[in-house]
Amino acid sequence: MEWLHASLPFLKVLGAFVLILLGIRCRLGLGLAILSGGLAMGFLFYLGPMSLLRVAAAALTKEKFLMLAAIVGLILILSDALERSGQSRRLMDALSGYLTSPRLRLVFFPALIGLLPMPGGAVFSAPMVKAVSEQMSLKNEDRTVINYWFRHVWELAWPLYPGVILTVALADIPIAAFISRTWPGVIAMFALGWIFFLRPGVLASADLVMAPSSAPRSIKAVLQEGAPLLLAIVGAVGLEAGISAWAPAVPFEWGVIAALLLAVVCIMAQNRLGAAFLFDVLTKKSLRAMLFVIAAIFIFKDIMQAAGVVDAMALSAGDGIALFAASVFLPFLVGMVSGINVAFVGATFPLLLGLLDSLNMRELMIPYLVLASFAGFTGVMISPIHICFILTCEFFAIELARAWRRLVAPCCCFALIGGILFWILL
Repeated sequence: MEWLHASLPFLKVLGAFVLILLGIRCRLGLGLAILSGGLAMGFLFYLGPMSLLRVAAAALTKEKFLMLAAIVGLILILSDALERSGQSRRLMDALSGYLTSPRLRLVFFPALIGLLPMPGGAVFSAPMVKAVSEQMSLKNEDRTVINYWFRHVWELAWPLYPGVILTVALADIPIAAFISRTWPGVIAMFALGWIFFLRPGVLASADLVMAPSSAPRSIKAVLQEGAPLLLAIVGAVGLEAGISAWAPAVPFEWGVIAALLLAVVCIMAQNRLGAAFLFDVLTKKSLRAMLFVIAAIFIFKDIMQAAGVVDAMALSAGDGIALFAASVFLPFLVGMVSGINVAFVGATFPLLLGLLDSLNMRELMIPYLVLASFAGFTGVMISPIHICFILTCEFFAIELARAWRRLVAPCCCFALIGGILFWILL
């Protein structure tokens, strides 16, 4: 029975995750499903009702949650304005003379928005994918997985992503030392996206037929129609870099919020959208539902931390498999149950770094961080509660399970590539 005692923390976490999946399957609502899983996990790890209430209240007053709520709200406002005003369509028309390949059109905007390090960014690119593929005979399931996958191709090696920043801060290493080892992950994401979602054997050329564009090539038109997007992306990246360099004590999210605010002001001025538009967007049920989901995810994450879930799993693993658990299993599991990169980095990397120190393996720190990053990111990408995945499925009105099944094979391949890269770095 010793093996049962050792595996008990893992079984509790898996039980909580199964409860979340059952809630989603029974259409309880994603926010309620995540909350129920978090509460179950808290009780299973011996947190009482008052402790759970205190954790939930603290989670909803944290600066990170409030900033994330503001960022997602601004994203939804901006994406709604792009669609309602017809500006996304005009931008597609302006770019059509340059993007002659249908497959390039499908991946261009998710990949472009992927350079903007903000949660829920897939809802930003989803209307653009819809606009460029309106004349194509594509299933919404194809649009969903393409938008979701290519939105995340840069995440392991783009130096302004919070997960990357947190990793190098915890490890106290230069950011170049880390991304110079993780950049093959970007190539792998593009390659796997092509193989599983875009190649001719998956998308027939007949499904991609569209009317030839009569729009002339005009850089001026592209810049004019793309001004809100440029302000959001370039502004966020520039302000985030500036904050990191000159005011490291200031949260980088302020740069993203400022850039998104400028983008919203720009599109409202360009299209003369007034207070009625803002009121309509801010009172939409979809916005309230999304903010509730974000609140549930933060409560879930904080319950997991307050209950000492990661430490309990690590202690039960024993010396023999503790390093494997800390570098592969725990990052994957935390990434999967949270759907957030920062969650697996913040929850498991301190444990991994501590184990490497105690085992006198500090010289192998970067290879193990790369392995853990690939494992955690695989969990995030395959997580059915990943914010971008949920938003994309809701936008294209696709059942989560249908789209999720198509992610399993490419995610497994990505994890395998991470293992091979780890072996090479060793």
